[in-house]
Parts: sequence; structure tokens; C-alpha cells
Amino acid sequence: MTNAGRLKLFMISCLAPGLLVYGLFAIVPIVWSAYYGFFDWSGIGEPKYAGWDNYASVVREPLFWRALKNNIIVVGASILGQLPIALALALLLNRNTWFSRTVRSAVFMPMVMSTVVVALIWKYIYHPQIGVLNYALKLVGLESWTMPWLSDPSVNMYALSVPIIWANVGPYLIIFVSAIQNLPSEVDEAAKLDGAVGGRKLFSVTLPMMWDTIKVTVIMCIAGSLKAFDLVFVMTHGGPAHTTELLATYMYNSTFAVYRYGYGSAISTLIVLVSAALILFSQLLMNRRSSS
Repeated sequence: MTNAGRLKLFMISCLAPGLLVYGLFAIVPIVWSAYYGFFDWSGIGEPKYAGWDNYASVVREPLFWRALKNNIIVVGASILGQLPIALALALLLNRNTWFSRTVRSAVFMPMVMSTVVVALIWKYIYHPQIGVLNYALKLVGLESWTMPWLSDPSVNMYALSVPIIWANVGPYLIIFVSAIQNLPSEVDEAAKLDGAVGGRKLFSVTLPMMWDTIKVTVIMCIAGSLKAFDLVFVMTHGGPAHTTELLATYMYNSTFAVYRYGYGSAISTLIVLVSAALILFSQLLMNRRSSS
């Protein structure tokens, strides 16, 4: 066997355990869920084949489309909130000083906290009577701006997007800092010699060289936003009157509250399809941007 063959065999043997575990705990459940979407099953007894009835019922349900709309708001807020904030902080905190390390650790801190704790903190911040936000608005003379942030349908989804952004900036900050620190120093020196500094260097040199990293973070952001569940569930339970219902909370309530496992499986399969469609659209858009 040639050296190239041995290297390929070594790489396959290293990747095989990880791929096996990923397939067992990620791919197989998705296929299994899609399969059970074709059955009418309460979780007990023998499943009854229902064909496409569950999928058709989901698509005809107005609550599904409301949950999808709310999820699109969360996806948009996450992409336009988490990634720019993380990138800006990464550019500012790129130096390896104690101050930069301290701020990076502080930004990453919400990721090591329990999501339930984060949700409870923000629930009290938004509380209409004892919340810090309304108190601060009254303190600066903006009492007319106070409102029940989680109960008002006109603002509650945007209010929920804030803690989602706050809690998930950390990982993208670490990714962007690593990407910036791994840029070739020769390119940076050449840009300085050519007079590319400040914004010109950022948009002409740094961002184009980080474009593949940015595309990966967009994929992670979309997938993570469509799986958002625990923070919203603790803060609002999808209410009031389903105005903060997300696809994940709608799937949970439809599956475990009324024991419609086949219907819930159909919803979870559609979540995967929606996620794949949004990721494909974003990558096509970003590929066109990079080629233009």
C-alpha cells in the first residue's frame, strides 16, 4: 500500500467513530421521526398508518404558520444581532491582553449558565411591575415607554429576541477571534504597505478572507435559531394566546401535551426541512455575493 493509501486509511479510521456516533444520534432520529410522521400514534399501543394526513394537517394549521413566522423573526434577529456584535467585538478584542481576555470571558459567560437561569433573569427584567427595564425607563423620564414586554403581541417576539442574542454571542465571538488570529500576517503587512487601513482594510482584506468562516456561522445561527425552545418555553410557554409560539414549542405542545406523537413527528420533520431550505438559500445568497 502506498503512503497516500495508508494516509487515507488512517483518516477514515479516525473519522469513522465520530461519523458513526453522529449518524446514530442525529441522522437516525431524523429518519425515525419522518417515518412516525406517517402514523397516528399516541405513544401507547400500535401505531396506525395515516399516510400524509399528519403532514397535511400541519400545513393547514394556522398556528404552524404563526410559529414559522415567529421563528423567522428569531432567525433574522439572530443573524443581524449575534454575528455583527460578535464580529465587532472580535475586531476590538483581538489583542491578547488581560482586558481582552476578561471581556471575551464575560461575553462567553451566558453560554456556561443554565438556559433556565438566563430565562428567569430576563423574565424579571421584563416584568411589568418589578422589572428593571420599566424601572429604568421611569427613572429617566420615559414612563410612557413602559409596557408589559412579554404580553404585548406587538413587541413580545422582539423582546424575546434580545436574550436569545445576548446568550449566544459568545461562541461566535470565539470563532471570529480565532479566524482573525489565523489570517496570514503577510497579507496584513501587504495591506499596510498598500495603504489599506481602517475600514478599507476591513472590507477589502479582512472580511473577504473570513468569508468562509462567516458562512459557517450563518449556518450555525440558522440551525440554532430554529431549535430555540427552552428559553422561550421558560419565559412565555409560547403565550399569551400563542403569540410567542415557535416551531419547537409548537412541536412540544402538540406532542407531549395532547399525546399526538405522529403529528409531533411530522412537525419536527418539517422543522428540519425549513432549516435546510433557509440554510441553502443563505448559502446561495452568500456565494453569489462572494463571486460578484
